[in-house]
Amino acid sequence: MEIAIGMKGAASTLVEREDTAMEVGSGSLLVYATPCMTALMEGAACDAIEGALEAGTTTVGTELNIQHLSATPVGLEVRAEAEVAAVDGKVITFHVRAFDEAGEIGRGTHKRVVVSSQRFLDKAYSKL
Repeated sequence: MEIAIGMKGAASTLVEREDTAMEVGSGSLLVYATPCMTALMEGAACDAIEGALEAGTTTVGTELNIQHLSATPVGLEVRAEAEVAAVDGKVITFHVRAFDEAGEIGRGTHKRVVVSSQRFLDKAYSKL
């Protein structure tokens, strides 16, 4: 299977205290943290193309341009959706959105690059 425009993925989670801005260090309130929302969006993007990746490859996130539009309290479920918007060689661009039970909480774009898993790890760990 080839990565194609229109492929969709999703991810969801229940917001727990450890997912809050206060706990992850991105703010002082007990509401869903922006870093957690972006991680969920990245997870949805990974889900969208997981079945199209060749053995020994993965994707790494390289760019996020998002808006966090609405606060979510502990106890609500959050879900993210991603759709492939463009494919330029190994670079994949996604439209991403996130929702809680009351409506949309975030949106934006996300880019990932297809890499060889082992070569990527070798390069990263050569820094040691």
